[in-house]
Amino acid sequence: MIDRRAVLAGLAALTLVDATVAKPASTAAFSGIRRVDPELDRIVAVDAPVKVLATGFRWAEGPVWIPDDGGYLLFGDPGNNVVHRWSERSGVTPFLSPSGLQTPVPPGIREPGLNGIALDGKGGLIGADSGSRAIVRVDLATRRRTVLAERFEGKRFNSPNDLCIAASGAIYFSDPIYGLADGDDSPLRELPWCGLYRLLPGGKVTLLDRTNRRPNGVALSPDERTLYLALSDEKRPEVLAYTLDGRGMPTGRSMFRDMRPEYDIGLPGLPDGIKVGSAGDVFATGPGGVHVCSADGRLLGMIGTGKAVANCALASGSRLFMTSSDSLAVVKLASN
Repeated sequence: MIDRRAVLAGLAALTLVDATVAKPASTAAFSGIRRVDPELDRIVAVDAPVKVLATGFRWAEGPVWIPDDGGYLLFGDPGNNVVHRWSERSGVTPFLSPSGLQTPVPPGIREPGLNGIALDGKGGLIGADSGSRAIVRVDLATRRRTVLAERFEGKRFNSPNDLCIAASGAIYFSDPIYGLADGDDSPLRELPWCGLYRLLPGGKVTLLDRTNRRPNGVALSPDERTLYLALSDEKRPEVLAYTLDGRGMPTGRSMFRDMRPEYDIGLPGLPDGIKVGSAGDVFATGPGGVHVCSADGRLLGMIGTGKAVANCALASGSRLFMTSSDSLAVVKLASN
């Protein structure tokens, strides 16, 4: 089995090619920005510096912007079982430790911490807990944890990885095998597939798709009629788009972004985390960094880091934060 982390880390030394690259603001700056379509300029300036805010993480993941208390970012380091907090005032400090699995980590678990996280609008952080193999809620004020779902039809999930939340409170999440030490061959596995699921507020879990080998990042369009799914699959480095009906259930799927060209020339990373701006623009991480796409799937440009970018988060329409291998980085946006 090819470990996604190994693939991403192994390519991390490569940089963007054939690109218009901004001059680094410092020696710590990442590679820069490539414009493919002039429409990129309404989202981010090609000379906007990509700045490193912090380094030294095992594998930075799943950022989310919290607008309260002056605004701050939460992001995970699932291998170290920590969620960190970053703010302009305080820099990086631990926020949840342990973030996921609350017991000693058994040998069969590779990533014990929270991976993808999102706000539920009620003072709660919803997390894909790779270590506990569950979808959990953490109250931001009390840090109290509640397990929302850990099984489908009586069988344990593999290792929930990423999620997004609809206005109805429904949670869409992916369940690959990255949190398990033996991957596909893990003796801990109870489900023979890696699924895409929907969890309703009442606790009902519905399997939406079991046909993808490496489902990962998930995101909803602003009108919630499209669900995006990234495949961290070296055989199918793609982002899919599922058409949703009025009940939030898929009625069809199509290719949204094929990242094979970037993967085939050796750019660092695989399709991973996704975020969608208020105008419908899609920020999908993948080979070479963040692929900035229009709502109709056109590639407008890329924000490159020189390292694999696992995920990203939009902050108040003005900044894009990126968890990139062992680092946290940010770029100023024109809009989102």
